[in-house]
Amino acid sequence: MSTPTAVLADSYADARPARRPLRWVAGVAGLVLLLLALVSMAGNPAFEWDVVGQYLTADVVLDGLRVTLLLTAIALIGGFALGTVLAVMRLSGSRLLQAISWGYTWLFRSVPILVQLLFWYNISLVYPRLTVGVPFGPTILDLPTRGLINGFAAAVIGLTLHEAAHAAEIVRAGLLSVERSQTEAAQALGLSRPRTLWRIVLPQAMRAIVPPAANQAAALLKGTSVVSVIAGQDLLFSVQLIYNRNYLVIPLLLVATLWYLFFTTLLSVVQYLLERFFGRGSGRAGPAGPRLSLLAGEDR
Repeated sequence: MSTPTAVLADSYADARPARRPLRWVAGVAGLVLLLLALVSMAGNPAFEWDVVGQYLTADVVLDGLRVTLLLTAIALIGGFALGTVLAVMRLSGSRLLQAISWGYTWLFRSVPILVQLLFWYNISLVYPRLTVGVPFGPTILDLPTRGLINGFAAAVIGLTLHEAAHAAEIVRAGLLSVERSQTEAAQALGLSRPRTLWRIVLPQAMRAIVPPAANQAAALLKGTSVVSVIAGQDLLFSVQLIYNRNYLVIPLLLVATLWYLFFTTLLSVVQYLLERFFGRGSGRAGPAGPRLSLLAGEDR
């Protein structure tokens, strides 16, 4: 006579996944629309793919691409370094530090990045000279601001300060996601506050920090295109220089689009690998599509 457990096991063995025909219909419809769009782009002579191929690796375009990547790297590293300090200040026990951190985040998140860039580019109108010296004492350094803050310097300052405000909230949310008992256990073992933050809290917080941080990095990469308004010779500015001479607007914009697509895809792969690294041992290897799983060599 079969036991209830055996009967239940047999019923599970005979179970079949439910059929979902609407999913197949929606998937096929989406695939058909995608193919139609690709065929339309490939066959439309207005896209001028031969011109795209001609300018994709042109020296002017690659020079602009290098400026875009350099701006992204400096603003990302500087922004997250300053953002981490601001997040720690916000979570400290000092009300003064909390107020300073909150005020910085409020100010730089409230003002559009384009306005900030224009302000830093025209800072010489407010402060014609940059002076460094001892208070009520001799002057050590005195330079004209106009020659010191060019388009690139204004872009670095504006993007870094703007990025720090967003990074501060990302890091703060990650630190708050770690259970307080982890900190209490570390302090019970005699670990100092800095060591507890570095060895216990931050590695666990990275699981919550990495996804929004990667999203912010991709947004920053694309957001560097606004520096073209202050004569920052980034990727978009470079293709604009070319199509203002030959009037091949669409192919040149496609050149910039393809480079942005390539590097945002690269950032997605880095994000996936970082999520896997910081998620090891927690049972959360990080979400990923089949393509990223294939790139990472994962069997799913």
